[in-house]
Amino acid sequence: MYSGTLVSPTVFLTASHCTAFLAADAPASPSALLFGLPYEHMFAFIYGVQLALDSLDRLVDTLEERGPLTAVEAARALFATHSISDGLACSLLEEVTAGDSRVACTGATVSLVGGRADPLLEEAEFVVFDLETTGLSAARNRICEVGAVRVRGLELVGSFESLVNPGRALPEQIARLTGLRDAELRRAPAAATVLKRFLRFAGDDLLVAHNARFDQRFLEAQLMSVHGRRLSEPPLCTAALARRLLEGRIRRVGLASLAHFFGVPTRPCHRALPDAEATAQVLVHLIGLAQELGARRLSELRALAAPRKRRVYDKRALVRGAPTRPGVYLFRDRRGQVLYVGRARDLRARLRSYFRSERQRPSVEAALLALDRVEWRVLGSELEAALEELRLIRELQPPANSRSRRKEHGVYLKRRGDDFVVTKIATELGPIGSRRRASLAARALASSTTDEVEHLLDGGPLPRLRARLAGLAESLRYEEAARLRDRIEALEQLVERLRRLERLRTLDVCLLAPAVDPGIRKAFFVCRGRVCAARSLRAGPEARLEIEAGLAVCRAAQDASAEPLTPEQAEDILLVDGFVRRPPPELAVLPLDAVRITAQVLSGRLRPAQTAFACCPGRSAYDD
Repeated sequence: MYSGTLVSPTVFLTASHCTAFLAADAPASPSALLFGLPYEHMFAFIYGVQLALDSLDRLVDTLEERGPLTAVEAARALFATHSISDGLACSLLEEVTAGDSRVACTGATVSLVGGRADPLLEEAEFVVFDLETTGLSAARNRICEVGAVRVRGLELVGSFESLVNPGRALPEQIARLTGLRDAELRRAPAAATVLKRFLRFAGDDLLVAHNARFDQRFLEAQLMSVHGRRLSEPPLCTAALARRLLEGRIRRVGLASLAHFFGVPTRPCHRALPDAEATAQVLVHLIGLAQELGARRLSELRALAAPRKRRVYDKRALVRGAPTRPGVYLFRDRRGQVLYVGRARDLRARLRSYFRSERQRPSVEAALLALDRVEWRVLGSELEAALEELRLIRELQPPANSRSRRKEHGVYLKRRGDDFVVTKIATELGPIGSRRRASLAARALASSTTDEVEHLLDGGPLPRLRARLAGLAESLRYEEAARLRDRIEALEQLVERLRRLERLRTLDVCLLAPAVDPGIRKAFFVCRGRVCAARSLRAGPEARLEIEAGLAVCRAAQDASAEPLTPEQAEDILLVDGFVRRPPPELAVLPLDAVRITAQVLSGRLRPAQTAFACCPGRSAYDD
């Protein structure tokens, strides 16, 4: 994005020669390329924003990690080939990378370009942007609002704002968070139209965003769908920059936390333009801190925001030989102390991921620094690995696991007069994972009538509280409305959690998964949402005895009185629910019926989970 308007390379491969060349005979007008030409999909002239091929992105990542490469090494990374001559490697690389401003081929060496425009920080121009979306997944969700601010000479000098028609209904929780409504989004322009206007506004200036990877994923998903290209360089991330410059001074680097820390005039409010303005104001403060550390140019600011080389990279040999099967793993220090317990569907892939360029959360990163030995245990299925992980965490209390570090695994609400208080004593109103959320929900329930509390699962006082919230907003009593909004949100989450736990306490199924040894199935008997028994079943007469034993344990559990759930029981139920709702391919979900389970085992194979599940009676008990 520093090099102005460029043509990205288009690679043509033929079956006979597998040659590559550039389509560089482009007309001079960007608009002519974007509109009306029959071959416009071969080019990328999008208002100065350079787009790149995925394969070149991977080559750039490799060069950033390993430094300059020989032509043969670079060709192997780019073309995924194990055998290529020096001459052919140089020829292909010169042609394919000629349109990419990031890579330079000099003789038999390939390296990153170091001569791009590198202005002084007080002279650099930035375009700080923010996106509002219909959800968290760039693959499934869509952009619904774009906001951007131009920063020139460390001052905010221009802005861009537009709603976007996502082409689908806005989820209720997103509507509550942002204040956006379906009616206004339906009148908004399409994403492709807004994207062209945004790129025209951005030009070739450096893009900046807070938690930039999130916004980058959505932006590039739209670019890929329209133009088949991606941004050549990631936006500068103010969260990463703050993490480096404010290390030891602030615990959280969320936008609201940074806005409060620096005292910027714009308050983040989950709308695109105000959030972009707040991010731009935070950026100016961060640039000031960077200058105090001696940073003068844009490249030095980027270096401060880049992830540091991780010291744990040299420990990747500890996971050599890990199998590609499900299981659990333990990180131990040199004294044998267990630091962390995890599970994986593919042990090799998961363990290798810890030693790549991306840092883990702080507690896991600290465990990796102290790591001396990795142990793993192969298990038959992802479900068995999840259950074993939970057991080991409770037994070993490893310091880097968030579950074992929580002092309060769950709290409850208890009525005291007209108010509700948070308590550790088990009641029907819980368990709740967060004490803060529990306190907010307790305040929302204060002064509720007995009838409202008895019908809490049907909404209880929520309609009354929402009407009061609307009245406060109409009266312009915004601070009171904000406090009530937070309490209503906490109560809504409590009601949804209680509904889910109540529904899951009626869940009676048998989960049939592969065992470690071939020819054996592992049956997990679930009664009232919890795994009551696990039996290994081999096709043969003894399978029926094991099945009857598991069913007997379930019958005993059904006869037990229904007590309030403990935090551990609730955690078990929610874990099982995740596998029942989205079962992996190897898992069969069956009713607690000896004939059905026996037939499945004797068949010698596991049918797809959805097929087996469709025959279960009382399916509504397992729906979302």
